[in-house]
Amino acid sequence: MTVLATGLDPAGAEYAERRAAMLAKLVEVEAEHAKATAGGGEKYVARHRGRGKLLARERIELLLDPDTPFLELSPLAAWGSASPEYPVGASLVTGIGTVAGVECLITANDPTVRGGASNPWTLKKALRANEIAFANRLPVISLVESGGADLPSQKEIFIPGGALFKDLTRLSAAGIPTVAVVFGNSTAGGAYVPGMSDHVIMVKERAKVFLGGPPLVKMATGEESDDESLGGAEMHARTSGLADYFAVDEPDALRQARRVVARLNWRKAQPDPGPAAPPKYDEDELLGIVPGDLKAPFDPREVIARIVDGSDFDEFKPLYGPSLATGWAELHGYPVGILANAQGVLFSEESQKAAQFIQLANQRDIPLLFLHNTTGYMVGKEYEQGGIIKHGAMMINAVSNSKVPHLSVLMGASYGAGHYGMCGRAFDPRFLFAWPSAKSAVMGPQQLAGVLSIVARASAAAKGQPYDDEADAGLRAMVEQQIESESLPMFLSGRLYDDGVIDPRDTRTVLGLCLSALHNAPVEGARGGFGIFRM
Repeated sequence: MTVLATGLDPAGAEYAERRAAMLAKLVEVEAEHAKATAGGGEKYVARHRGRGKLLARERIELLLDPDTPFLELSPLAAWGSASPEYPVGASLVTGIGTVAGVECLITANDPTVRGGASNPWTLKKALRANEIAFANRLPVISLVESGGADLPSQKEIFIPGGALFKDLTRLSAAGIPTVAVVFGNSTAGGAYVPGMSDHVIMVKERAKVFLGGPPLVKMATGEESDDESLGGAEMHARTSGLADYFAVDEPDALRQARRVVARLNWRKAQPDPGPAAPPKYDEDELLGIVPGDLKAPFDPREVIARIVDGSDFDEFKPLYGPSLATGWAELHGYPVGILANAQGVLFSEESQKAAQFIQLANQRDIPLLFLHNTTGYMVGKEYEQGGIIKHGAMMINAVSNSKVPHLSVLMGASYGAGHYGMCGRAFDPRFLFAWPSAKSAVMGPQQLAGVLSIVARASAAAKGQPYDDEADAGLRAMVEQQIESESLPMFLSGRLYDDGVIDPRDTRTVLGLCLSALHNAPVEGARGGFGIFRM
């Protein structure tokens, strides 16, 4: 057993400063999470409850097995969006939880937000949830109460929104069960959610499922109709056959959903491991590791020591390419290969080491965990001549063509092509989370503003024009402020570039839940199959 040593001093001033900065950021994140939880606000929550209905998260709680966790995904979706009509959370709750002993991907419309209508961010969040379900072979349970598309934004929803229905049919075709529980409206295009699900439960006198409601039917055909005869739960249970199960109320619907899942005969591709030893060091100490100034390096082994089983880490090539720590560990009993940026910059040696390590993980069918703190690949004449482009490309090639599941956590900086090499969003990690301390952009704000300044100064010189240094200072300040705001985790999470901003102390738990979920699907590496490595 190779227990990592620690050099962290929890009693030191530096640790206290870093901890205080992290806690301040967590307060900001928690305030935004609270906005998502609040849904449409007190007025609409009270109106919903006055109708005798449960809130979206209350429905999920009754659906889940007692005392089991729920890993909520993308809770900050739509944060910072241009329109105030799109509140934080995007009027949809998504996440992974255990139902009747089966890990499931659960989505729940929030009817307190514009009747649960889907806006462009709702669509993006739902599509990401389906992507997770498909990749990890998780049964999907849709808790439906939505008036369909938010009509003023239909131009951004209608055409891409068809992918939701395509996803449901492809999940079913892949043998991944889909269950719809309809609590209220599921109209227009939304009617196809139960229509394309394997199992459908509808609530008496509450569920309304039709392609066109009474007003639209009147306009289109002249026919007079009412909600119940047109699309009520009893009609669909007795006449159309769309409803497989008829529930008398919401708790009964959720009880029946649990029974449906219990009868799926669902088995994980790989069994869960046995009990695992906790880390040797306190997870609370994760708050004081990342410096407020991301230019200052920190040792990622301090993080590894506080998230892996028994703080046991067998490092691979520790003396070669030391700016990237690579090695083997277990996390909640699951084997993992870890790549963690040590000093920020990636050189040729680190890139080559990473490529070899990724190939080894694929040979052994071991998932990979990427812990980000990188400013990117090294630049400069010496490094260009030394082949940094082809070596960086080798690492990105390996990440791109690796077949084992990838998990990514942005702890600090994640800039430039280093973000790609460390399996950023574009490289399809199964899950990607960020700490409140994380930042991600094409480069740091000062560097980007400086590059623009140099280019502008050179352009003025080429034209023989004087350069306005005062205007240059103003431009640099403006650009720095813009890039800083656009590289922060809440901004990126709002655009679904990650699956959530998490408390560092929850990292081990979150990763454990993800590892458990991804083992519903086979974990198999690439046997060859990598692109050409330029040597």
